[in-house]
Amino acid sequence: MSALKSADREKGSGRVFSKKLEGGTKSPSKKKPKEPGQTCSKGKEEPMGKFKTLWVWMVGLGLLAGGMLPPAAPAYGAGKTVYVGGTMSLTGPFAEDSAAVLAAFEDYVKYVNETKQLAPWRKEKWPADIHIELLWRDDELKPAKALPIYEELKAKGMLVYRISGSPIALALKDRLFQDKMGATSMASGPYLLKPPQTIFTYYPIYTDALAAIADWFKSQWRGPGKPRVAYLTADNAMGKSIEIPEMKAYLEKIGYEFVGIQYVPLVPTSPPTTQLMWLKQNKVNLALGVMINPGSQPTIKEAVRLGMGPHLDYKITFGMALPSHAAVFAPAMGKLGDGFVVAGSFPPLDDLATPGIKFIDDLQRKYRPHKRATHIMYVGGMIEAMIQVEALRLALQKHPLEKLTPALVLQDGFYQIKNLSTGGLSATPISYSPNDVEGVNEVRVDQVQNGKVVKLGTWPTRHIY
Repeated sequence: MSALKSADREKGSGRVFSKKLEGGTKSPSKKKPKEPGQTCSKGKEEPMGKFKTLWVWMVGLGLLAGGMLPPAAPAYGAGKTVYVGGTMSLTGPFAEDSAAVLAAFEDYVKYVNETKQLAPWRKEKWPADIHIELLWRDDELKPAKALPIYEELKAKGMLVYRISGSPIALALKDRLFQDKMGATSMASGPYLLKPPQTIFTYYPIYTDALAAIADWFKSQWRGPGKPRVAYLTADNAMGKSIEIPEMKAYLEKIGYEFVGIQYVPLVPTSPPTTQLMWLKQNKVNLALGVMINPGSQPTIKEAVRLGMGPHLDYKITFGMALPSHAAVFAPAMGKLGDGFVVAGSFPPLDDLATPGIKFIDDLQRKYRPHKRATHIMYVGGMIEAMIQVEALRLALQKHPLEKLTPALVLQDGFYQIKNLSTGGLSATPISYSPNDVEGVNEVRVDQVQNGKVVKLGTWPTRHIY
């Protein structure tokens, strides 16, 4: 009987038997029951009372025993799929970075699907009845390709997204905001915070990263007068994103004399001798910028040839924001790169004392035993994948999957992420709100010393935008 009653809560013919059964269990009337076939006062035939109840019992039990009753409806989500991913720039100057990000997404999705765990240090679980699938396309770092790719993946049902680089972020940020689509981002410019967009970063914006280098350098300054600072930065949207009045004002506020700006092609085809000589002629002590390694490495090689560096004849320090990753720069340059400073990056992949790096090492041992992803942006991709999955998990706690929209995942997912532990992969745990999409509140600063990456410490984000 209890089985039949429970069936009444589900859709299907089980409800009929339950209702009939409940009708037959009422207390018998004190009136004399009518005989079978007797008509009531309205001329209709009266139900057969206890005989009909007995018949319902027999039929119901027979169907139940024979397995003919429909099973209870499964919990929502069985066999359901939710998507993570977005665009990758696998063609062009960010190809190496993006390939590492993609590898991390692939491995994390496999891990969560297989174990339903989110990380070894976390107690929360991913819903057992929902499968995660990775969707991505190569945007070639071309804004013209990024928009149709976004529309295609959105039409497939994506509830979260990702951005591959500053040109793509600038091209899509208004559309993402209009659609209330939350997106993680490999780009991290101040344009994301003024006003706050729906693109979420997991390392400091470039201006905050450079402010941390400036804070560190100023604490070390022993020269006469104010230290002289200039921008030596990539000649593209990423490199130029630091050229805002607030950045210059902060540098002057903490005691610098701002000298000017020099640009280097994103990927130089010849040594930037002219730009470096300009720094020397203008007696610059600290050069700040945003470059990728294909730009920063040849720049520093030429600087060393010209005798420019903190340990060379002309004393100058070069400091870059991520994506000039020290973990990529140091192995490639060795001691030739000594003194180079990078802010906003991640722990090196051989730092197994960091729980997140140990987790990454275990994943690659399992999923990539013969060909590891060795670029440091595997760490960045892992953080992005964690954030996207966490946003979906939090939203699923409040809404069934079939009701989810990008707007709900934004409001009840991304904006609800508080102190998300990445196992030390990010400078601090990740937190977001409608007014704060930067994610972290400290900046990791590294320097190349004796050809190795040495962590100098962390400095507060200054929220320069």
